Amino acid sequence: MLQRHARAACAAAVAAGALLVAGLSGSASAHPGQSGARSEAAATTAAAALRTAEAPPALIHAMQRDLGLDQDQAERRLVNEAEAGATAGRLRAALGADFAGAWVRGPESAALTVATTDAADVPAIEARGADAVVVSHALTALDAAKARLDRVAAQRATTDTPAWYVDVRTNSLVVQAVRPAAGRALLAAAGVNGSLAQVVKSAERPRPLYDLRGGDAYYINGNTRCSIGFPVTRGTQQGFASAGHCGQAGSSTTGANQVAQGTFQASIFPGNDMSWVATNSNWTATPNVNGSSAQVAGSTVATVGSSVCRSGSTTGWHCGTVQQLNTSVTYQEGTVSGVTRTSVCAEPGDSGGSFISGSQAQGVTSGGSGDCTSGGTTYFQPINPILQSYGLTLKTTTSGPGDPGEPGDPGGTWAVGTVYQPGDTVTYGSATYRCLQGHQALPGWEPPNVPALWEQA
Repeated sequence: MLQRHARAACAAAVAAGALLVAGLSGSASAHPGQSGARSEAAATTAAAALRTAEAPPALIHAMQRDLGLDQDQAERRLVNEAEAGATAGRLRAALGADFAGAWVRGPESAALTVATTDAADVPAIEARGADAVVVSHALTALDAAKARLDRVAAQRATTDTPAWYVDVRTNSLVVQAVRPAAGRALLAAAGVNGSLAQVVKSAERPRPLYDLRGGDAYYINGNTRCSIGFPVTRGTQQGFASAGHCGQAGSSTTGANQVAQGTFQASIFPGNDMSWVATNSNWTATPNVNGSSAQVAGSTVATVGSSVCRSGSTTGWHCGTVQQLNTSVTYQEGTVSGVTRTSVCAEPGDSGGSFISGSQAQGVTSGGSGDCTSGGTTYFQPINPILQSYGLTLKTTTSGPGDPGEPGDPGGTWAVGTVYQPGDTVTYGSATYRCLQGHQALPGWEPPNVPALWEQA
């Protein structure tokens, strides 16, 4: 957790009626290698639907600095990642139980790899322009093994095993351990087959990062500073999502100028690291990130290997890549599961801040190790589970790629505000659709309008 205690006055003065400013978003993935008219249409659909062209200059600059790219490479990378995510989603649906994960690679994320447990799937994968790799374990088997580990970890100390995660690139459940014997003991206690897992020695000890320097962002009970994640609404109530360790339900918040702002409505930590704050009428939720002109367009989950950037009140914009999804990390206060592991750095006071990929919100900063001088590892709590758990709607641009103003109600089970996961099915009009990538449904993002997110079943 990256939070700051601060009793000093804020450095930045913000008007009482100032807009509520929070994080940006994140881009989805893309299909790098199609050909012909169909590929042009698909590329336009995924990249345009996920609005990769709207990534803010600050994010592009941070990608150039932290990932060693020029501007054209950074922009191409976002497009490629959008296309790769759509392609990976289609292949996940097509491969079913054989699917073993997907990831992008290369400076511009121009190559997509999809893993399968059945060699007979290779032609279908390659026909989509992706590289195929045949592995031993399906993603469902690895996720099930991790779930067993999570259940056991909840009943025992895991200080010497600070993190564990499904690593699709090595097709294994990885346990990071300060002492390898502790990792082996945890696997044995969970009854996880040794062929599924590997123990990696690591000196990393993720931790809360506190200090006494004041700053902007928002304050909890007058003395603790965190960063706003993403503006949200719940009916007519406005507010923002943030990290659970930043405050408990009932805790009051003030803005960067110490003007009354709101109250924590709900908070979970440890277990998860999520919260939301309802703000008073002086604060208005916007889709903006840190005062930039860029706007959050959605919450499509980025593929492993994709670029991801973080905005925090201490260190500003920093970028890296998505290393693993579905990670569990142990802090001094307990274990948090379901977070995403990244190569992005963070420092005290960045807690709760926005993680974005392109224009798609990814999550809120949880914690990590290292700093932005020597580098580090940072974990974020994904935004979609926060939205789903608390019935929140992400504040985004007014509409998606479709026209939300079309007359008539086509009927069906698809609904604005619902968080959908890969494999979920809905009806819209007379057709049935299957979800390809995790996201929250928004006006204008009806299934026929966004083939990057839905396919007709």
